[in-house]
Amino acid sequence: MENYILYEEVGKGSKSVVYKGRRKGTINFVAILRVDKSKRPEITNWVRLTHNIRHKNVVTYHEWYETSNHEWLIVELCTGGSLETVIAQDDHLPEETVRDFAIGIVSGLNYIHKLGILFCDLTPRKILLDGPGTLKLTNFSLSKAEGENLEEFFAMIGLEESPTEIGESTPRKKQRNRKKGSPVYAAPEVIKGADFSIASDIWSLGCILYEMFSGQPPFFSESFSELIEKIISEDFRPPQGPAGTKPSEDFLALLNSLLQKDPQKRITWSELLRHPFWRDAFSDSDAACPNVSNQRVKNESFLKSDSIEVSEISIASERTSGSLQKSFKIENPADLRPKSAMNEESNESIFLLSSCSTLRPGTATEKNPADIINMQHNIEMTKGEELCPPQDLQSKIKDLLFIDADLIVTPVIDNPKIMKPLPLRFDVKTLGLPALSAEKLVLLKEQDWDNFLTQICSLMDSAEKAGPRVKLNLLSYLCSVASNKETSTRLINSQAFPLLIQHMRGAPNWDVRAKLLRVLGLLAAHATELNESVPVIEAISLLTEMVRDNFRNSKLKQLLLPALGELIYAVAVQEEKKEHSRESWNIPLAAYTVLMRCLREEEEPVIHHMTSKIIENVCTTKTSQVQGFITGDIGPSLWSLFNHSTVDSLRISAISALCRITRHSPAAFQSVIEKVGLGSVISALVTGIAKVQQYMLTMFSTLLSSGIHLQRLTQEKEFVTKIVRLLESPSTGVRAKTFLLILQVLMNNKEMLLLCCQTRLVMYIERDSRKATPGKEQQSMNEYLSGCLNLLIYHIVGVLPGILGEIITALSNVSGRKHPSATQTKHLKMCIPNMTIVLHLVTSQIFRPQILTEDFLYKFSNLLDQIKSVDTGETNLEGAVGQAASDELIRTALSVIEAVTQHPALLTLHHSPVVDGILPPLVSLVRSQNAEWRLFSLRLLAETTSLLVNHEDVGEGREKSLQSNSTFLSLVRDTLLPKLIEENKLVPVLFQVILEHQDNVIGNVIQSAILLLYNMVARKETNMKLLYEQGLVHHISNMIVETAALYLDVDDKSRLKTTNAQLVLLLDILHCMLKYTTDVVRLVMQAQRSGQGGDPQTAEDLLLVNQPLTDLMSLLIQLLPSEDLDIYENTSQCLKLMVQLYGGDNQDSMSPDNMESFAQVLLSKREPTQQKLLLRVIKRLITSNEKHLESMKGEGDFLIQTIKRLAQDASLNADVAVASLALEVLRTVGH
Repeated sequence: MENYILYEEVGKGSKSVVYKGRRKGTINFVAILRVDKSKRPEITNWVRLTHNIRHKNVVTYHEWYETSNHEWLIVELCTGGSLETVIAQDDHLPEETVRDFAIGIVSGLNYIHKLGILFCDLTPRKILLDGPGTLKLTNFSLSKAEGENLEEFFAMIGLEESPTEIGESTPRKKQRNRKKGSPVYAAPEVIKGADFSIASDIWSLGCILYEMFSGQPPFFSESFSELIEKIISEDFRPPQGPAGTKPSEDFLALLNSLLQKDPQKRITWSELLRHPFWRDAFSDSDAACPNVSNQRVKNESFLKSDSIEVSEISIASERTSGSLQKSFKIENPADLRPKSAMNEESNESIFLLSSCSTLRPGTATEKNPADIINMQHNIEMTKGEELCPPQDLQSKIKDLLFIDADLIVTPVIDNPKIMKPLPLRFDVKTLGLPALSAEKLVLLKEQDWDNFLTQICSLMDSAEKAGPRVKLNLLSYLCSVASNKETSTRLINSQAFPLLIQHMRGAPNWDVRAKLLRVLGLLAAHATELNESVPVIEAISLLTEMVRDNFRNSKLKQLLLPALGELIYAVAVQEEKKEHSRESWNIPLAAYTVLMRCLREEEEPVIHHMTSKIIENVCTTKTSQVQGFITGDIGPSLWSLFNHSTVDSLRISAISALCRITRHSPAAFQSVIEKVGLGSVISALVTGIAKVQQYMLTMFSTLLSSGIHLQRLTQEKEFVTKIVRLLESPSTGVRAKTFLLILQVLMNNKEMLLLCCQTRLVMYIERDSRKATPGKEQQSMNEYLSGCLNLLIYHIVGVLPGILGEIITALSNVSGRKHPSATQTKHLKMCIPNMTIVLHLVTSQIFRPQILTEDFLYKFSNLLDQIKSVDTGETNLEGAVGQAASDELIRTALSVIEAVTQHPALLTLHHSPVVDGILPPLVSLVRSQNAEWRLFSLRLLAETTSLLVNHEDVGEGREKSLQSNSTFLSLVRDTLLPKLIEENKLVPVLFQVILEHQDNVIGNVIQSAILLLYNMVARKETNMKLLYEQGLVHHISNMIVETAALYLDVDDKSRLKTTNAQLVLLLDILHCMLKYTTDVVRLVMQAQRSGQGGDPQTAEDLLLVNQPLTDLMSLLIQLLPSEDLDIYENTSQCLKLMVQLYGGDNQDSMSPDNMESFAQVLLSKREPTQQKLLLRVIKRLITSNEKHLESMKGEGDFLIQTIKRLAQDASLNADVAVASLALEVLRTVGH
């Protein structure tokens, strides 16, 4: 599991959570399901059936893991949500779309049926869409092999899970509690108790096709018994598509054959695939019926074990049976186990979080040119897509301040969270009229409805004489039908409503009044339309008087307030619908006064709750009715209810009412802050429950949007810190509101961006970006979260260039100054810490593609130029801001470059600005006196150059990239290398490294050191004196001796290639050293001969320094017979220069072994040039040292005879020069 990086949550169920993930080292994104341990049998079933299925219409399984509390399933990621979500969002799909979608479903279902797998619970929720729109079957937890008893398999898994439990009660209990699937899509025979089959899956397919077209299943009811009855007995209604369109004849015929209640008469696969509705989409049988013979082999290999028996998968030929059967029988499910998480901890922190990124050294990797092009294209697309248009950002914020979730209205009357409603009972026998249900009342014709109203009015009047019981019975019946919208709308606009008010005035007791109030309240709460003639204001005035007259009687107020509140809200809703105020519906001020009095502290909690709920509902509307509640005391009063109440529902209602008041008058929340203090409000925000936090965040955003308390809130660090912490909330709404509030803080005070970054804002943005949770309600909230995030990201991306520009300006203002002014120092202290912001954004996967542009890189190169000035001491930054701040600036700037190098695609995409702008100042920092900056810069140069050099240029930018490469090579050759050589401490360090690794002379470290030395020595401008002073001669001599020994070791040829290459390079270095010495000596001698003087001491000193190299002469002679041409050429050239400079100073040069080597080489080399070089070396040795001459005379017979033969052959071939040299050597030795 440590192989995966965990990103954001993309789905959630009661027992599972789905995360987006990525396999480390790849760009392969996957879905990671974390499932509760109790679902182990279902997950095991899913895995055993799909572990090797590979089909474009089935979600691909990758692997699964097990931890102490969860199962972790890794499957293909589908980013398009479920088919259920698509249907919920679009309501109806056109028939063409239904056909396209159905083809994918049919292909996948047909494929698994060919494998012998029954899906068993095919629903729109279990069909996912990937990015391109391909439909895929998923969640095979309730699927099974054809003919298999799934309950037995689950029972085996259950017993395997808890072998220590006594008896079978626990497994059986789990079996009883296990979800059986959705009955809405179940076939009639399955409802009746038959087993699942291919035919039952085909029925489910028909239900899904019907629902895609019509927006609802063919059989549906809130009552389970009614649903079962419909599926078994009733025919489905002809579906209606968008705008009432009817299905085509082919589609309707297909639905009829799919939804055939008799499974024997239901359409078969062969008939289904040939149906004209598909328009020959399945004409290619291979496309619909993929080859499964290979699948069988894979499944067998997976299940093959001593304790797992797999029955033979019999694949009958289509010519004989036309079907494929497969058995997935498992004798011992204990062997079908997931992988275990290594180093498992109790908290199961087993996946790497994408937000916990750390800087790592970049590595050069080879990439396919096509991959590079695709990566570059994706980056350009990311940059090109505007997260939010720049115009009128403030207007967009105001559009996001309030969402539907902030303005939900719940009734005041019969609200169980306020007060438990009394049950409604009435006696049908004594009612005096037919007790029609609300649904049947709606269907009454106009004449029948008028008769019904007449009966009610008559009964109400006659009930005065009959007694209260008759009236109470009638009112209870009216309460029961008033909860229906259509019925309540007809009743409130009829003559019944004035009659109810009349009876309210003359009611004999409060029992009757309580029923009357309930009827009035229910009618107002559920009616959708009010005519102007309805005396609603009369009712409000009457109830207001009753409340005022009985204000000290809390029980009576509990009866009056719900009806009063519902009537006021009904007026406000109607006014909002009509978009103008009605003079006849002006609510009396006394009603508001009474309600405001109900907010006093001495009132009971129930009264407080009712009043706050009334204010909450009315202030949801944008009407004149709201103004009655906007007073100087409303804010503190509601806050007091919220702060002192112990009932959560009352506290939520109070803060919700305050939030909605603030929507109309931000001063209401301002008065709260001024009265109780900002600290108390912030404390309540942090400790509140999610709903409370959401409302309070909305109020703060509204306050800032209106311009109130701007300075106070945006400058308060504690406030900003605490709201950023709210991003840890599990509530999507709270996080969205927090992002919106942070945006407003940053818009008014960009200095707070640093504090936000330090409190992990960027990490929270990464976590919540591109969040998409299935489900209509959750999807809506995530879209809101995305909207808030997009605005925040857009703003931050927009301000970053200004932040970077301010840092550059502040540094350039003091550039070259030893003593910055007080104003400049203040500006520096304010700007320099913001460099951390740049690092946070560059290391973010969300911000990086948007901010890393050519302009950014060129601007950053200007910053590096300023940093170079600081490092060299030209600019006295330490004196202005201190050493710690100065060092942090440089360290952070280099870390930004390091972050860029970790993303080769971005680096190579901006090849030119990196080479032309970034590398030159980095090269300059290599000379820094600060060891940290020097090493940091060198490492960055190594990583960057490795990526750029290994990058294979593709596309139109190849020519431009080659030009940049030329610039880069020139930079290294002309600037970097000389500076490295001139660095006094670099060469000693290099030689120290050589000493420390001398035991492994052909190791990678020594090879790199030799290569670096060669580049130094081979360059004409190199200060060789520096190298000689640091022991170049000694180290080269030792390495040549060690490497040559390995080369000449006839018993060890395992590393011959490496040794050869290294020896050639060392001999090249030796040749460069000798050539350099020869040139110096020659120049001095030429100067003396021409009378220009020269400096003989320099030549003598150089000859003396190189004198120890003569100790290599014998070794070089032994290397001459080498079969490697490069070694021979380099060795012979070194010998030539060495004898020219030092003659025969080495006393062992003409030892018997060496003379034998000379002889062998003279015999093997036929080229005159090679022969002349060797003869000159021999001649120089014997003429410069008498000992060598005597040695050759006494012990060099073989060499002398070889030279004689060479002279004869040269004479015969008319090679005068070779013959002449050979004769001179022979004459010297007396022959």
